[in-house]
Amino acid sequence: MSNTAITQARKWARVKRKIYVCAPLGEDVKKELEDAAKYYEFTLQSECVPVGPHAYATMLGVNNLSEIKRLRQAGMSLIWFCDEIWVFGEQVTESMQEEICFGRNMKIRMRKIRDKDIKKVIGG
Repeated sequence: MSNTAITQARKWARVKRKIYVCAPLGEDVKKELEDAAKYYEFTLQSECVPVGPHAYATMLGVNNLSEIKRLRQAGMSLIWFCDEIWVFGEQVTESMQEEICFGRNMKIRMRKIRDKDIKKVIGG
């Protein structure tokens, strides 16, 4: 194996921080999933692993409130495994507030990500 290949393998093998993507989901699902895609890309560009219910909503084609509620509950379970919670968007919904409170109780580090921060990293 060449030195370049070894270096690349080490880079990918390094444990990445797992980031819970705390963002709206439930009012305007189509727009919120489009926004979430930007948030996930920002998280990946920050060399972290994005975690959250938005990815499941995209994969499963979820668009009704009962299914979204079930995904939010799954998201709460994922918070346990995350190193940090990044709060995205300009408004904090009731569901997001629940996630934030849960994370605070678990003493998980929080970070507010503003649109200008995202634009610096991924453009747009």
